[in-house]
Amino acid sequence: MTFADFGLDPKIQKAVSEQGYNTPTPIQAQAIPHVLAGSDLMGAAQTGTGKTAAFVLPIIQKILRHASSSASPARHPIRALVLTPTRELAVQVAENAASYSKHTDLRAAVVYGGVDMKEQVATLRNGVEILIATPGRLLDHIGSKVANLSQVEILVLDEADRMLDMGFLPDLQRIIDLIPVQRQTLLFSATFSPEIKKLAQSYLRTPVTVEVARQNAAADTVKQVVHMVASADKQRAIVRVLEARTRQGLSRQCIIFTNSRLGCAKLARALERDGIKAGAIHGDKSQGERTLTLDAFKSGAIEVLVATDVAARGLDIPSMPCVINHELPYNAEDFIHRIGRTGRAGSTGDAIALVDASEKRLLDDIEKLMKRKLDVQPLPEGSSSPSPVSSRTSSRSDAPAKMSDPFFYKPYEPSSAPQSSSVAATNSAEKKVGITPARPTVGALLGGFKKK
Repeated sequence: MTFADFGLDPKIQKAVSEQGYNTPTPIQAQAIPHVLAGSDLMGAAQTGTGKTAAFVLPIIQKILRHASSSASPARHPIRALVLTPTRELAVQVAENAASYSKHTDLRAAVVYGGVDMKEQVATLRNGVEILIATPGRLLDHIGSKVANLSQVEILVLDEADRMLDMGFLPDLQRIIDLIPVQRQTLLFSATFSPEIKKLAQSYLRTPVTVEVARQNAAADTVKQVVHMVASADKQRAIVRVLEARTRQGLSRQCIIFTNSRLGCAKLARALERDGIKAGAIHGDKSQGERTLTLDAFKSGAIEVLVATDVAARGLDIPSMPCVINHELPYNAEDFIHRIGRTGRAGSTGDAIALVDASEKRLLDDIEKLMKRKLDVQPLPEGSSSPSPVSSRTSSRSDAPAKMSDPFFYKPYEPSSAPQSSSVAATNSAEKKVGITPARPTVGALLGGFKKK
């Protein structure tokens, strides 16, 4: 099958060809005909397999009849609305929509929070047929009466499971209440939880379900490896991994995922001190800062992008060679999305997880979700010497690791062992890895938890 088999307008087909695409991916091959036929649809596929084009292309085809060269805003009402959970994903979808519609008179635009509204307001007032938006900012524009959804024909909920995780359900309800009932609704996600299926029952009418691969699986093009490493030594382990990749002639470019914003920033600074060009992207960064960092990463000005899960979905960097999990995510499904940043669109990639003994439960959850055991290997040789965790079955009591900051690595959990034996074990571990004992932090004494 080729894209020509879908019967797309020649203007759309030309744009697809200019992007270098000829053969649709499985999710595109199965979803596009149903969308063109007007069916509501639930689409599930591994991340990186082309879900965006699976709905953008048929949307352009379906609303092409409304295309107008008129300068009047009244001739360009919103016909298709795509809702995404993050700014990065919204920008990615908007770039796709602009690329595929560039030979038509359709207008595509994106609105998201974290930036000034003036430019977005001007764009909306000039008229736009395809609008990609994050829920909160869209509601701002609706409240300002510059966004009217009364003529929306197609609604897309992209990464709907993440929107639920981020608490967007009330916002979604308010937005959907403003859209005509007689519409086509498409729901796309890498995974379908029971909550998502319940959401689909509320908003979709007898939807077609398209699943092109086993749910909760990583792409076959991703090689996954686990290194057991004490938490306090993970930074040095990253340096060793990157040194080994350089010796093998592989790119040092990679995305490193952490769980907390504080940990993300600290790790990026620490890697900079080790001579690695690194940048950080997390929720405390402004949209302008995030865009500049992403652009620097894409251009090669920085080699390593340290990120929280704000970047786990939506980042589409062609041929990303490697992803490193500095910490395992608390939600096993987030692991799938993180490693989905590599091995995209048929390219190969490496997914490396640095796992401390205290993260064994999280690793077990990931393997249970993926229905497979991950390959555990020793760290590659290098100039730095982090202390490995000898066995993935080790408990915290028989493989203790000293942490200088409990908020950086994982939540503080008081030991169940008597105080004297706990102190002795910690002192023993400090001697082994050469760490100077640190005074307990206030956070540790209070039993703090990491900020996501």
